[in-house]
Amino acid sequence: MGSAKQSAAARRARIEQLRQEEKRRERRNKTIAFTVAGVVIAGMIGGGAYIVIDANSKNDAKKAKATASASAQASAKAQAAKVDITGVKTWKNLTFNHVNTKVNYPMTPPVGGDHNPVWLDCEGKVYNTQVPNENAVHSLEHGAVWVTYNSKATAADIKTLSDKVSATTYSFMSPYPSEQGTITLSAWGTQLVVDSAKDPRVNQFFLKYVQGPQTREPGASCADAGAMQ
Repeated sequence: MGSAKQSAAARRARIEQLRQEEKRRERRNKTIAFTVAGVVIAGMIGGGAYIVIDANSKNDAKKAKATASASAQASAKAQAAKVDITGVKTWKNLTFNHVNTKVNYPMTPPVGGDHNPVWLDCEGKVYNTQVPNENAVHSLEHGAVWVTYNSKATAADIKTLSDKVSATTYSFMSPYPSEQGTITLSAWGTQLVVDSAKDPRVNQFFLKYVQGPQTREPGASCADAGAMQ
């Protein structure tokens, strides 16, 4: 009888020991799990903070680069405005009334005078056919440069000029079969004739006269007037 009681007591003690060991394992596993979760969360938070900081740094760098580029461009235009370009012709005292009739302009292509109330899209627009003089002149009033060419212009010339116009807001381009020069660059009251798109005066003309000092209405839109109505 005594032996049986001792055996039962030993079993209870063993069971209790096993329970205590199980509890210790559970506590240890929870501690490990919480520690790992904390490390992961900290890493995510730290990584997120890094991503935000890195994104902000990149945005700041882009803004600084854009500001520097705009400043450099403004400085270049200011310098270009002071330089006289060889071969440029100018006209003074041009009228600027809005009319809905054809206008007989004294120069070809025209560089100013009375014009249609609706301007041409001149946001780097390349036209493959001739455009109305009266609408084109209105775009010149807004500060655009108009590039025209006749049959003497080569395919390479047209490609070079098209690429430049497409990349330049406040400019547009169209064929003009009746012009005497191979390539003509026009701004309000201002015109330059060249034989090749490679002529360095082309870039000088763009730099000086795109929204240049000749502009009658600085800041006026060059977007498609029809789309804005």
